Amino acid sequence: MAIKEGIRTGGRSARVQESVHAAVRALLQEQERDSLTVPLIASRAGVTPSTIYRRWGELAALLADVSLARLRPDSAPADTGTLRNDLLAWAEQYLDEMNSEPGRNMMRDFIASGCSSQCATVLRGQLQTILARAVKRGEPAPDADHLLNLIVAPVVYRILFAESAPSLEHMHELVNLSLRR
Repeated sequence: MAIKEGIRTGGRSARVQESVHAAVRALLQEQERDSLTVPLIASRAGVTPSTIYRRWGELAALLADVSLARLRPDSAPADTGTLRNDLLAWAEQYLDEMNSEPGRNMMRDFIASGCSSQCATVLRGQLQTILARAVKRGEPAPDADHLLNLIVAPVVYRILFAESAPSLEHMHELVNLSLRR
């Protein structure tokens, strides 16, 4: 089940969401994620399990929603002055975050909940910010989906399914490949 859209942003709804998200984050600090249950989270958040089921449908969707909130950036990607260097800085940070245990769990949450497209939307937005700056500077720039295909997809595959995550050097090769015309 996907994360439900159209949830009001304010009042009780926002308080419930923040309370449940905070409960999940706190519980993940205290215990193994396999031990998390909707009733446990509800108890910590001060809501009923039915509130969680009504809003998120299932535990996997709730975990993906918490991960999605973490994935959303607090600020724009670094502006280093060139498209290549902006992409390198962004890609290095992305590799570092996704190759961590929380990052791997985040990717698994998205896959398990069917919410991968929302993750792609956040990543596409970050890349579009970088690309818009490049265009403004007069640099030729590919589109964001091209970068998702040539940078993000190989990283996700290697982290989740290969023997080892890509190296920093491999990440640089992916960025360079994505910029070839």
